[in-house]
Amino acid sequence: MVDRLTIERWKKAPRLTSFAAFFERTASGQGGAPDLAEPQLDMSLLDFDLDAAVFADTHRRLWGHFDSHYFASIPYRLEEECRLGPAILSFALRVWAQNASPTTIYTLGTGTGCLARALATLGDGRIETLSCSPTAANKTSFLSRRGSEHAHFFHGPFFELDDDRYATDEDLLRFRDGFDVLFEDTTFQMYDRDRLMQLDFVAPRIRPGGLLVQVQKLSDADPAVYEERERQKDELFKSRFFSTRHISKKKDEVLNTMADLQVDLTTTIAALRTFFRYSVITWNSGNFYTIVSSNSRASMLELISLMLKPAIPPAYCYHQLPAAIVDSWGNPLALDLAWRSANTMTLLAPKRLAS
Repeated sequence: MVDRLTIERWKKAPRLTSFAAFFERTASGQGGAPDLAEPQLDMSLLDFDLDAAVFADTHRRLWGHFDSHYFASIPYRLEEECRLGPAILSFALRVWAQNASPTTIYTLGTGTGCLARALATLGDGRIETLSCSPTAANKTSFLSRRGSEHAHFFHGPFFELDDDRYATDEDLLRFRDGFDVLFEDTTFQMYDRDRLMQLDFVAPRIRPGGLLVQVQKLSDADPAVYEERERQKDELFKSRFFSTRHISKKKDEVLNTMADLQVDLTTTIAALRTFFRYSVITWNSGNFYTIVSSNSRASMLELISLMLKPAIPPAYCYHQLPAAIVDSWGNPLALDLAWRSANTMTLLAPKRLAS
C-alpha cells in the first residue's frame, strides 16, 4: 500500500510544479507546437493495414493541441499509436463479447486522452474509457472533441484516483471494479523514480486477466548510449518538426529534469516482476519502450498476436522484438509470441515490380 509520505512527495513532483506551466501552455496551443511541420502518419510502416488506417482516421480527427507536440517529439510514436490502438480495440471487443458487458480502459496521464477517445468512439458503447490529466487545457481539449459519451475524463493527477474516489464519485462508479486495460504513457517519470510504489498504486486496479500497457522513456547504464540515442531523436527526427531553438528550449525547461526521474531497464524489470508474471517489450524507439504486462498468459498472447510488427525504421530499434523480460519458468510465453499479418490495402500499397 502506498503511504501518505509518498503521496505528499508526488504532490510536489515536477509534473505538478516546475513542468506545470509548460504543459498548460502546450495543451492550450499557446506554445510548444511544431514550428516547422506537423507530424504525418507513414502508412507504409504499417504495411497499409486496413485496421490501422481506420483507427488512424478516427484518432486524427480527435487530436488536441498537445497531440501535435507529442507525436512530433518521439520518433515514430504516431505509428506506434496507430499500431497499438487497433490491437487494444480488438482485444477490448473480445473481452466485451466474452463478458457481455463493456470493457473498461484507463489511459493514465495521456494528455488529451486521444487514444481513449478513439477507442470509445470505435467501441460504440462496448468500451468505456477513463483518462486523467492535471492540466486544465487537456480537459478542455478532451471535452471539445470528446468523440463519444463513453469517454470520460478526470481532471487531476493519477494518485488522486484512489479507492475512496472511485467509491464516492458518481462519474467514476462505472470504473470502481477496475480496468481490463490500464495504459500508462510517460507519466511515472515525471513524479519520481520509485516504480515499485507507482505500480503498487495502479496494479490493484487491473482486473483478473487484464493488462498493463506502458510507454516509458528509460535511462541506460551507459550514459554514452543514452546520449547517442537522444542525439538520433533530436537531430534526425525532431529536427523535421522543430527548430533547433525550440528543441534546446524544451531540453532546458523539461527534459533535463525529467531525465533525473527515469530508471533503466533493469530497474523496470525488477519492479514489474514484483506485480506481474509476464512482461514483454513490444516496441522500442531509441530510449523509448512499449512494455505490456499481465498475470494472464492468455491475455498477453492475445494482445500481442493482434499487433502488427513494430512500425519503425530498423535504425531506431535496438532490440529483437517481441522480447519477454519477465516470464514464467513453469509456463513461459516467449516461444509463442508472434505478430499478426497486415490486412494490406492493395490499392494503396506500392505495386511490386514484376520479377
